[in-house]
Amino acid sequence: MLDLDKRAITYLPGVGPKKAEILQKEANIVSYDDLLHYFPYKYVDRSRFYRVDEITPNMPYIQLKGKITRYEQLGEGKTRRLVGKFTDGSGVLDLVWFKGINYVLEKVKVDTEYIIFGKPSEFGHSFNLVHPDVDPVEQAGQVASGLTPFYNTTEKMKKSFLNSRAIQNLQYTLLSGLNWQLAETLPQKLLKKTGLVPLSDAMRNIHFPATVSLLRAAQLRLKFEELFYIQLHMLKTSQMRKKALQGILFSSVGDYFNTFYKEYLPFELTNAQKRVVREIRADMGSGRQMNRLLQGDVGSGKTLVGLLSMLLALDNHCQACMMAPTEILATQHYATIKAFLKDMDVKVALLTGSTKKKERERILPAIASGEIQIVIGTHALIEDTVVFSSLGLAIIDEQHRFGVEQRSRLWMKNTKAVPHVLVMTATPIPRTLAMTLYGDLDVSVIDELPPGRKPIRTLHRYDNKKAELFEFLRREIQKGRQVYVVYPLIEGNEKLDYKSLEEGFEVFKEVFQEYTVCMVHGKMKAAEKEEEMQKFISGKAQILLATTVIEVGVNVPNASVMVIESAERFGLSQLHQLRGRVGRGAEQSYCILVSSYKLSNETRKRLEIMVNSNNGFEIAEADLRLRGQGDLEGTRQSGEGLELRIANLASDGQILQYARDCAMEILNEDPDLLSEPYQILNERLRILFSRSISWRLIS
Repeated sequence: MLDLDKRAITYLPGVGPKKAEILQKEANIVSYDDLLHYFPYKYVDRSRFYRVDEITPNMPYIQLKGKITRYEQLGEGKTRRLVGKFTDGSGVLDLVWFKGINYVLEKVKVDTEYIIFGKPSEFGHSFNLVHPDVDPVEQAGQVASGLTPFYNTTEKMKKSFLNSRAIQNLQYTLLSGLNWQLAETLPQKLLKKTGLVPLSDAMRNIHFPATVSLLRAAQLRLKFEELFYIQLHMLKTSQMRKKALQGILFSSVGDYFNTFYKEYLPFELTNAQKRVVREIRADMGSGRQMNRLLQGDVGSGKTLVGLLSMLLALDNHCQACMMAPTEILATQHYATIKAFLKDMDVKVALLTGSTKKKERERILPAIASGEIQIVIGTHALIEDTVVFSSLGLAIIDEQHRFGVEQRSRLWMKNTKAVPHVLVMTATPIPRTLAMTLYGDLDVSVIDELPPGRKPIRTLHRYDNKKAELFEFLRREIQKGRQVYVVYPLIEGNEKLDYKSLEEGFEVFKEVFQEYTVCMVHGKMKAAEKEEEMQKFISGKAQILLATTVIEVGVNVPNASVMVIESAERFGLSQLHQLRGRVGRGAEQSYCILVSSYKLSNETRKRLEIMVNSNNGFEIAEADLRLRGQGDLEGTRQSGEGLELRIANLASDGQILQYARDCAMEILNEDPDLLSEPYQILNERLRILFSRSISWRLIS
């Protein structure tokens, strides 16, 4: 059987070098295998023929059989068009072409019977079809035998005559050239267990389905296969890592950990925090390298868990570091950790891009000698000039903001052994997404808020009732509280966004003349931004207006109100992240979502979910259901592109779980996939994952 992944798409009849280049650039189709896995996004039923006199304005697509009686060429230059007068005996319909006119005149003959397919539009008192599909009646079996697939195409593809119909024809050419037979990609044992249809049947019925039930069976087979191989790859990688990488053995819990726990702990840990600390201690005491994802809502106490983990490293004569994506967040972590440690004899340093040269010259040798035990920083930590004496634990905060290559450089900071890795995120990840994106990491979840915290009350208000809102804010400020006001910042519309922020600033200054109002946005210089932030953090300013630069890493316990302007322009996860900036103290906090009256049903649902739930995981699941997986929220890092071609994480959670269970069962039976029934899996893994850079040992 032909190796379809090695067969260049150029050589498929009807493609050639020029089209191959477009297919590669626009649709990532390089080989025959890629084309087969370029699946339709929808299907239209073409089993029925309509008559011209049955056409109504609201029909989506129609199919007719008849002849073109004559052509007319109208207009000049850009308005030039070809009109074909089409009839089936019941009436006359105009077929209109603006492009490819000479091609149509040459190929589509007058007084010859054709099958016509397209979307009708009303013009004056008659109907027309613009750029319809035209096929000889002899091809009815191929084009009009049921469900017709529609493929995603770009403008560049269409200009190169690679529209949806052309893709369909290429699929037909390829599959008929293979005699509709494909080499199986799943072991017979697995097919028998799952009851899935063979690959040849699945591919025939995904591209040319005869019935809806055959299409459903094909979709199930291909969704399972896609998710199964992702899970198999992740689980196998995780097993390989555990075998290959000896971790530094943290055998003792010593003075640093115990002293802090008994004398300096600011409040008793929640049960969730205790559970996570136990999981981390077990990992680091096992002799294997820890690779753990710690998920927890904003304010759930992840930093404290991180600090306890770092103290375990110190007890075992190792250093620890924490890498954050922004200077604001790194500085915040540094301040929090210093405050937790109080007068304990632990040397902590902050290293960011803004660290002065003189300070660097003091810090770097102290890290290299081991004198500095904990380093908090940004990307600056991975620079070649930063050399550790014995890095035992690397904590990465909000890891999806770092490329996998950047993180791999942290690993290299210990040349003798691989440091333990703890990844922390405040972005709640739905279960299906976590299994797919982070399936190779062990996962811990902090799902309890620290004692004394009150849940944030979320309210939805319309923007024509600002007077009531201002009155409420004034009452809160009179109680000694502070207020955030956040404005959206959408790429491509920045001028308007800054204008609305600046207009808002003028309004707030006018309304709250007796208070100090400050403003922060992305176009400010770092020093300017820092100065304005400090006014708010220190309590000199009562109101801070900002774009979403405050989304991550600002901790002002006295700020009790978060106002989100144009809330309809934010995604659910982003709204939840912003809401988490308040509620850091013991007082009742509020999040007020301000929107216009005109809202789509989906937006209204989104705001209702925010009002009704404070649970980040519930919200993330709802976000996935409402918006679909999109580009997986950009959650996956560079070097690990994950493109789902047919499965949908928002709706295929059960298939994903089943696929993961099957993969786990097979690996338990044959970890290296070397036995005869499972060799096929190794070969398919090689094909599917050979193109991406191999970062397989990096979390």
